[in-house]
Amino acid sequence: MADITDIKSIVYTEKALNLQEDGVLVVQTTTKVSKNQLKEIFKEYFGVIPLKINSLRQSGKVKKFKGIEGKRSDYKKFYVKLPEDAKLESLSV
Repeated sequence: MADITDIKSIVYTEKALNLQEDGVLVVQTTTKVSKNQLKEIFKEYFGVIPLKINSLRQSGKVKKFKGIEGKRSDYKKFYVKLPEDAKLESLSV
């Protein structure tokens, strides 16, 4: 069972902010979260039932720091279409 701690962040890039004007919220989560679990999180914690959810699995980049190679964590990115009347005050910029 997923809960609110599985949401890592809300993405605030230029593309994400343009999508947000159309009612689409971009959410970054852990890799274990599914679409149904994310829908339950939004229903339980925000009181909003998403109209549509699209997911994208993103592999972590391989980076070097002071000559030592490391890898960033993998994550999932969800595009959550919210109803027009839905307002999430805690998430707005």
